[in-house]
Order: sequence, then structure tokens, then C-alpha cells
Amino acid sequence: MKEKSIERILSWCKNEDYASIFIATVIIFLSLLSVFIQSFDFHALKFTSWTLWENLSNDNSKALSSQIFSWIFVKRTLLTFAVFAFLFSLVAKIQGLKFREFLKAFSLLFVLALFVRLISAEYTLNRYLEWAFWALLLGLFISNVIGVPKFLKSAIKSEFYIKTGLVIMGFSVLFSNIAKFGLYGIGIAWVVTPIVIIFMWYLGTRVFRIKNKSLVITLASATSVCGTSAAIATAAASKAKKEDLSIAVSISIIFTILMMVFEPMIIRALEMSDIMGGSLIGGTVDSTGAVVVAGTALGETAQKAAVLVKSIQNIVIGFIAFGVAVFFSKYVDNSNNSNVGISEIWHRFPKFILGFFVASLVASFIFQPFFGSDTVSATNKILSDYKNWAFVLAFLCIGLDTNFKEIIAKMQGGKVLWLYVIGQIFNILLTWLAVWLLLSGRFFPIPNLS
Repeated sequence: MKEKSIERILSWCKNEDYASIFIATVIIFLSLLSVFIQSFDFHALKFTSWTLWENLSNDNSKALSSQIFSWIFVKRTLLTFAVFAFLFSLVAKIQGLKFREFLKAFSLLFVLALFVRLISAEYTLNRYLEWAFWALLLGLFISNVIGVPKFLKSAIKSEFYIKTGLVIMGFSVLFSNIAKFGLYGIGIAWVVTPIVIIFMWYLGTRVFRIKNKSLVITLASATSVCGTSAAIATAAASKAKKEDLSIAVSISIIFTILMMVFEPMIIRALEMSDIMGGSLIGGTVDSTGAVVVAGTALGETAQKAAVLVKSIQNIVIGFIAFGVAVFFSKYVDNSNNSNVGISEIWHRFPKFILGFFVASLVASFIFQPFFGSDTVSATNKILSDYKNWAFVLAFLCIGLDTNFKEIIAKMQGGKVLWLYVIGQIFNILLTWLAVWLLLSGRFFPIPNLS
């Protein structure tokens, strides 16, 4: 029985979706074990905001030398590399790649990721630009200016890394967040999202007549849900090409940076309340990290509202992916209009989303009720860093795998960019309307988030 179980796991790991679930499960298990027995430190490396020469106590920033020459920095760097290098190299071996060759390529990729995390933690840069931007920028620079070394290409697996990160992220997507903000959060996050997707689908396919429907739906979900995380899930469900995903991610990251900086300023100028401003940010700024930064700019209440709305919105990722899989199977890629069976929908459905759902359900309905919120919170502090490392690797690979000439050709004379801009404006206006109806105090009592 044991041999058959092992053989089954090995056969599943040949599929990238199941392999991402396997790797994420191992990391979640070790994180939980670390929290429960507290006899070993399983924290991944995380840079504190740094300056070159002096500590800034007011901003919790430390001199760079005091970080990189510390034992904890060395220990966590080695641990992070060992965990990811071993697990991904093991899966690569199962999938038919040579273990040593992949390990060599992954080692260089990890060094590049380490450089990204270092640069993005610099005191000034850390206040305005997230590591996702620097990862994508470095990858694009190497790909389009220097050239990607041939031996590195075996480790360029953007979808694999981000799928793993999403399954890990599932453990932090708690259904209890719905209870904290109740119908307010659901109204803002769940009602607006499908309307924006339908609007952008109609605008892209009917008005702009963009033939690449996978790109349209990927960009629509990135705009309406949570940027790159939703884009990768929808891209998998719609069988989008890597170039389509690269375009959606690139556009999303660029505009996320702009919105992260300017949206709090506009909210202040409009004199919106903190809870309304935070909810607007949570519903419109794509990246979860950028939501935290933008929400913090408005204050503690705004930050809580922004994070709660975004957390509730993140729960929709799996449902959106399933809906897209069904829709594309029946109406987009079904040229002969025949009835599409469950097997075709299952074939198209991104299996890693199941890992995302299971992780979320286990955390929400097993660990949180029986072991307490503190245990789940401590585990998620560990998992957050592993998730971010997986995403850094993914964004690096997206940049390394992206050719500017191909992107320009895919933009179809600027139609794709206009689709995002108009769609995002519609998203902001509709979210603002939902926020005003629910949180202005005119129709419903304003919830207390303190």
C-alpha cells in the first residue's frame, strides 16, 4: 500500500498543478510543526527596511551591515534556499529534468531573487515600490538587454512558482474575515467584481473586437480581483499563452504602483472618511501588499478596512477560475457548439485552485476553531515570507520570459492598454458607489473596526 501511495504521489507531481500543491503542503506542514513544537525556527529570510550607515529607530530601519552580517540572516538565507531548492529540484527530477542541472539554474535564479529582495527593502525604495516591480524590472532587463543564459532556462517556471505561492496563500484567506466586515465587505468585494469582469469582457470582445479572448478575460480578472494572483488563475482556466499572462501582469503592476501612490492623495482631497477610503483602496488596488501600503497612508482604520475588503475579495479567486473554465469550455473554445462534459471542464480547471480552497478551509474551519487564532496568525507569519519568495521567483521568471517585441505586437495598437484603463476607471467608480451606499452612513450604520 505504501509503495502504491508513493507511486501515486510521484505520478501526480508530474503535473505542475499537483506538484505546486505538494510543495505548498510540505511548507505549510513544516510551518505548523514549527509553531506547535517551537523547537526549530522555520522562518524564511525577510529583509528589514535598511539604510547604508545608520539605524532609523522611528521607521524600524536598520543599517544594511547589521542585517547581512548577522547569524540569523545567514541561517534564514540558507534555510530559504534549501527548502525551495530541494523541493523544486525534486519535482523537476520527477518531471524528467536532471536534478543537478535544475539545481544549478535554480541557484542563480535564487541569487537574483535575493538581490531583488535586498534592493526593494532599501529605506526610500521600500516606501514607494514593492519587490514585485523590481523583480519584473530585473527580469525584463536581463531578457531584453543582456540575454538569458541557456542553462538558466530550465528553472524559468513562472506559473509553477506562483501556483505554489497561491496555495500557500490559501492558508491565510480566512472565512472569518467575512464575519469581521459582514455584508459590507461582501457588497463591496463580491458584487462589484463580477460586474467589472462582464463589463471588460464586453468592452474587449465587442467594442474593441480583441480576438485574443484569453487575454481579455485574464486582464479583466486582474483588474477586478487582485492583480497577478487572479491573472494566473484565470490564465490557467482560459488556457492563455505565457505572453498573454506577461502582458496582464506587466500592466497590472505598473498601474498598481501608480494607484498605490496617488489614490490615497485623491481620497484625502475628496475628504472621504477613513473607512470609506480604505474600502475603496481594498476594492480597487490590485496587489495585497500595495493595498496595505496605500491603506496605511490614510491611517489605521483605513488600513484595516482595505485589508479586510481585499481579503474577502481574494476568496473569489477560486470561484472566478472555475467560472472561467466552464464558460470557455462551453462558449469560447467549443467551436462545434456541442455539449461539453464534466471531463472537459475538469481538464481545463486549474487544479492548484483546489489546494488554495483546501488550505483556506482547513485554516478557517479546523485550525482556527480548535487551535485558536493566535496559532493560525503565527503560522501565517511564517507562510507569508515563503509565499512572497515564491512570488518573487515567479515575477523574475515572467520578466526573464518576456520579449518586448512580442508584447508590443500583442497590444493590438493600444487596444489592450485602453481596455485596462477604461476597465479600471469603471472599477473605481462602481466600487466608490458601493462604498458610498454601504459606508457613508446614509443608508446603513457604519461598522466599528477598532
